[in-house]
Amino acid sequence: MDDRIAAADSGRTIILHPWIKSGGSAVQARNAARAPEDRLAEAVGLAAAIHLEIAHAAVVPIASPKPGTLFGEGKVDEIKALVLQEEAGLVIIDGPVTPIQQRNLERAWNTKVLDRTGLILEIFGERAATREGTLQVELAHLMYQKSRLVRSWTHLERQRGGMGFVGGPGETQIESDRRHIQDRIIKLEKQLERVTRTRELHRKTRRRTPYPVVALVGYTNAGKSTLFNRLTASGVLAEDMLFATLDPTMRALDMPGGQRVIMSDTVGFISDLPTSLVAAFRATLEEVLEAELILHVRDISHPETQAQRQDVHDVLRELGVDPHDTARVVEVDNKIDLLDEQGRAVLDATIENDPNQIAVSAVSGEGLTDLNTLIETRVTANLTDLEIELGPNDAAARAWLHENCTVSGEDPADEEGIVCIRIKVSGADMGRIAKQFPNLFTETTSD
Repeated sequence: MDDRIAAADSGRTIILHPWIKSGGSAVQARNAARAPEDRLAEAVGLAAAIHLEIAHAAVVPIASPKPGTLFGEGKVDEIKALVLQEEAGLVIIDGPVTPIQQRNLERAWNTKVLDRTGLILEIFGERAATREGTLQVELAHLMYQKSRLVRSWTHLERQRGGMGFVGGPGETQIESDRRHIQDRIIKLEKQLERVTRTRELHRKTRRRTPYPVVALVGYTNAGKSTLFNRLTASGVLAEDMLFATLDPTMRALDMPGGQRVIMSDTVGFISDLPTSLVAAFRATLEEVLEAELILHVRDISHPETQAQRQDVHDVLRELGVDPHDTARVVEVDNKIDLLDEQGRAVLDATIENDPNQIAVSAVSGEGLTDLNTLIETRVTANLTDLEIELGPNDAAARAWLHENCTVSGEDPADEEGIVCIRIKVSGADMGRIAKQFPNLFTETTSD
């Protein structure tokens, strides 16, 4: 068993969602619009994603957060009694906790404390499957850990090296550890620079093979991977679990009209996604920036679907993408099979006159034909239809066009061996063809 899972399974966990009524941060104020019970349920789902044993979960109302302990003195004592009663080895606080608050609460409760950012980092640490993903997660862990060297678990021994909070205590020799962490951060950043350069080379290769990239984005567990599998007939992990997908996956997809696209499945977003994670995963998320079309997949059946939509928009803006760019971003309302009759009627009325919103079910397949049509229409909107005549001596050109362009049709050879081939190209593609086979355009006509 993985060390991280073994460590997580070794103790019982208490999950607390602090419901800040006033005086909280801007993030806390924004989250106040969301039902605290739904926030708590999401936190429980996050903990379940790394197989923690949940002993108790509760919403904790806070009139005003205390700078030293977050909770008031009476509530700290009450939770201490709960920790003893449940024999909990870990308390997860579903919200931002400062290093000082974390240290003071660990002392008061004599147990480990993890905030929402730390929990998300733990999940990413377990999910990373590729070398790039592992590097990105470790970098995010270290950036977070560097700010947490006030922790006081000097009486415990570290259970494993590297990253992680659930399975290991805090640091001792703070200054030495800080230097060690900074050195490791610098090394990781250099390694990720090489990864970024490699990704850029891959993107340049894809640009030479002019297939549009269609990226799936959305809140975690919105059904992106299930939709990806349904569209591309792939076997990507798709489970009813938060952050089931971490490392990006790309597959070629031939559309009904002949257009080939590259479909990209990306990591799910979540509210309060740590800035360090967005920064660390930027090399991966640049696939979104490169995409000609972005499909924002929403779990339309979720009670917090509007809040989740806003969270995704926030991350897209942080990446430099305008979520309201209707020429590039399409909302895909997934899981319509889970809506009741009234909910479906409301959704149908909402999207009836909105060409930028489409309802589907990745499970039942409803709406996927329309989605394919929409994808093909969008990615071919700026392409030109060309007809090129190829003679018996143009076999190399014919093979090249089939390999590097979207061929929409081809007529049988006439009595002179002339073949008429129809392709869809961008302006850049046309220039590449003209440079590769300048003689073709002497007989070329466009629709």
